Formats: sequence, C-alpha cells, structure tokens
Amino acid sequence: MFLELIATIFAGLAAAGVALLANRVLGGRLPRWIAPVAAGAAMLAATISSEYSWFGRTAGALPSEFEVIETVESRAVWRPWTYLAPFTGRFVALDGASVRQNSVLPEQRLADLWFFGRWAPVRQLQIRVDCARGARALPGDGSGDNVVWQTVGTEDTIVSAACGETGT
Repeated sequence: MFLELIATIFAGLAAAGVALLANRVLGGRLPRWIAPVAAGAAMLAATISSEYSWFGRTAGALPSEFEVIETVESRAVWRPWTYLAPFTGRFVALDGASVRQNSVLPEQRLADLWFFGRWAPVRQLQIRVDCARGARALPGDGSGDNVVWQTVGTEDTIVSAACGETGT
C-alpha cells in the first residue's frame, strides 16, 4: 500500500513536470492550472491502473499449485468508472498441494482455501469436502464429530476443485 502511494505521488510529480516543461517550451502560452490538473489526472490514472492490475499481479505471483476458484468484482459510488468496468477486488484460491484424501472415508477431502482482498490481509481456511454428496463443511472442533455439512452440488467451484485434484 505504501509503495502504491509513493508511485501515485511520483506519477503526479512527473506529469506536473512534463506540463511545466511543455509550458516553458511553448513560451508560457498554457494556462497556469495545467500543471496541477496534469498531476491530478496522472495520480488518478495511476490509482485506477493499480486497482485494475492488482488481481493479475497477485494471482500471477501465486505458486503453481494454487488455483483461483472464485473472484469477486467490485463496484463503488466513489469510483464511478467501476460501473462500466468492475475490477476484481477479492478472490479465493485453493492450494492443490494441500488436498488430502480421508483414509476412512475416501470420498472426503480436506483442503486449504486462501482468501485474498485488495486492501485486506490474506486469510487461510481449511475446508472439508464430500465429493460423493457435493457437500462442504468447516472442519469443526478437530475431532470430526461437530461437522455441519452444506450441500452445494458437485458443480460448486470449491467442491469441483478439491475433488478434481484426485480424479474423483
């Protein structure tokens, strides 16, 4: 976040410098407000570019075992351009290397999900998946006794990603 702020400030300074240089080359014919307007426009452009490229940069930096299984697009009133083209503000990735098959119940899997947000810390969650029933659940208290299953179907992104790892 801090580096993005620095990059935005430098984009504004660079644009203001180019505007001042252009004004000098043109013999002072440009209006005096051109430098602050150029700086503001460059800062806005840098911020928008950073928002729209965040998902690609972050997902591209994940290890090859990670599979992005769900994305959440963001729209906001204070960002009116997002109503024309929403940007990805959050996404969920499944760590394929973490998928483990239950030795007692072979149709069940245990996997790690990772939640990424634009301005949020990364969070990790273990999830249980029943491939045969198309259900998923949080692991419960660790003993396996207090599991509340949610039937979502086999086409659910989490179920299909966790069950597809072992071909079930």
